[in-house]
Amino acid sequence: MKVLITGITGFIGSALAHKLLKEGHKVYGFIRHVVGRDFESIQDIREKINLVTCDVKDYYSVKNSLSKINPDVVLHLGALSPVRLSFEHPFEFQFSNYMATVNVAEAIKELYGPEKVRLIVASTAEVYGIQDEKPFTEDLKLEPSSPYAVAKASMDMYMRMFFKVYNFNGVILRNSNTFGRKYDSSFFTEYLITQMRDKKEIYIGAPNSVRDYMYVDDHVNSYLLAMKTPEAKGNAFNISGGKGFTNEEWTLKIAELMNFPKEKIHLGEYPPGYPYRPLASDQPYLVLDSSKAQKILGWKQTVSIDEGLKKTIDYWKKRK
Repeated sequence: MKVLITGITGFIGSALAHKLLKEGHKVYGFIRHVVGRDFESIQDIREKINLVTCDVKDYYSVKNSLSKINPDVVLHLGALSPVRLSFEHPFEFQFSNYMATVNVAEAIKELYGPEKVRLIVASTAEVYGIQDEKPFTEDLKLEPSSPYAVAKASMDMYMRMFFKVYNFNGVILRNSNTFGRKYDSSFFTEYLITQMRDKKEIYIGAPNSVRDYMYVDDHVNSYLLAMKTPEAKGNAFNISGGKGFTNEEWTLKIAELMNFPKEKIHLGEYPPGYPYRPLASDQPYLVLDSSKAQKILGWKQTVSIDEGLKKTIDYWKKRK
């Protein structure tokens, strides 16, 4: 198939591009022209993929770029992702995460009609916001608690409107925290691993907050299954490991695997210079129920947490 990935240089987008090539698909990627853009994540496959310059925040740019490709599937992952930064840049997050999705969906509908091209969009576990502390199911009312989550929830709702009104051929994936990054150490798991590798102090601002996790391979697999499963059309799916860890438990788990001294871990303190986030916005519990994805997509977690962490730790030790 001809598969277009927006956000192809990102964490999941680049991993998907590698996997799709191995499966024999023809891979395209939208890239926005930025001076000094880093292509490290796709450098080894640069000659095998087709990159098209496009600004997803501009409808006509999206429409013109799509018309050159005529894709069978569009995987829309292009977005701004650091939740904390969304409080400082709320407008940018709405344009990049919400309006960009509207542009992609509307352009597909106008060019190809509502059913020919399958559009799979990246929502997030963050859209659920603050709920009762039991694994979240897809039928919960969305209660976003950050500008990032509001943009993603808006996108999520727009797509569900498309499903109902136009019988649109789309799928929404609400994936939980994923680790296994190779080019960005600013996210929680990779922050812990690289700081511990370098014998630096560790700061855990919300030690009692609960999150669930999965390794990148299982995240990528959710997109492959959503591409290939006809029954996925018109559905939103939670994709998640389903087991909650407090931030303290997760930190101590990694510390044990890396033989890191616990006295260098500071609970209840954020790293110096850490972006501000209003305390009331912080979700104390974020664990997803992925039963629906298991039943309809046949998705399951194939890489255990310990195995995934060991792979990630080994990678960052070598990368030093």
